[in-house]
Amino acid sequence: MAIEQDIQQEVFKSSFTKAVVNIIYTSNWISNKQLEVLKPFDLTLQQYNVLRILRGQFPKPITVNAIIERMLDKMSNASRLVDKLLAKGMVVRRECPEDRRAVDVVITQKGLDLLAEIDKIQQEWESNFYNLCPEEALQLSNLLDKMRNSKS
Repeated sequence: MAIEQDIQQEVFKSSFTKAVVNIIYTSNWISNKQLEVLKPFDLTLQQYNVLRILRGQFPKPITVNAIIERMLDKMSNASRLVDKLLAKGMVVRRECPEDRRAVDVVITQKGLDLLAEIDKIQQEWESNFYNLCPEEALQLSNLLDKMRNSKS
């Protein structure tokens, strides 16, 4: 369905305004769909993002500050997220040997197993986007990169 129908707005100030509205609307749509996937696992989008960062780093530890740099949502409180994942047994924390003020975080086997389970569902969920061919998906990604690199 076209953005005009989805939000019941026929005219936009400009094609740029329409694109921005469409990106925001689509971002929220994707987030809501992703939340549906994660809800049975009692995970938020931000906790899922932290687990994926930790899996990418595994088996090496990573500091909370490095997690913050890699997060999709820069406004999230990474320390609080790590604490919640710690309480769920998904991560372990330990003092960083190089810097006692820093804390190293590592994903546990329980966290890895949970991500493996979500990966199966995630792959099926991503089929929602198969109405784009791989080249179109890459083009969309490149256009979004280009948009973020514009002067702001």
